[in-house]
Order: sequence, then structure tokens, then C-alpha cells
Amino acid sequence: MSTFTIYTTQWCGYCYRLKSGLSREGIAFEEIDIEVEPDAADIVTSINNGNRTVPTVVFSDGTAMTNPSVQQVSSKLAALS
Repeated sequence: MSTFTIYTTQWCGYCYRLKSGLSREGIAFEEIDIEVEPDAADIVTSINNGNRTVPTVVFSDGTAMTNPSVQQVSSKLAALS
């Protein structure tokens, strides 16, 4: 069960790197492509001061990180559990 969502695009190298790293660590996540889901783009822009910056990660507690490392995500998940 994922406890966070990654907002991405298909062409984003930073998104690919984060998703690959999380997968290697066995960390499950939900992914939403902001170019496919228009409402998701609105969420990302509201978090990032009007910018469509990806990857944007939103955790179960409502907090968010923009372009985090695998280690930052892992630390946040540990703090949430």
C-alpha cells in the first residue's frame, strides 16, 4: 500500500530517476501523470507557487516535496510510520 503519490510527466528525467530508485528500494508509490490528469496539474501548481514542477511527491499527511531524493522520501516515510 502506497502512502504517497508522485506527480510526474513521461518526459521528465528527474521523475524517471526517482521512480527507478524507489522501485530498487522496494518502496511502493502511486504515480499520476499531470499531462494526462488535468486536475493533477492544478495540484502540482498549487504546491509549487504556480509552477508545474515534477516530480512532486505528496505524502499521506498532506505534506509535499519537490524533486526529492530517494533518501528524503525514505526518511519521510519512516517518520510517518
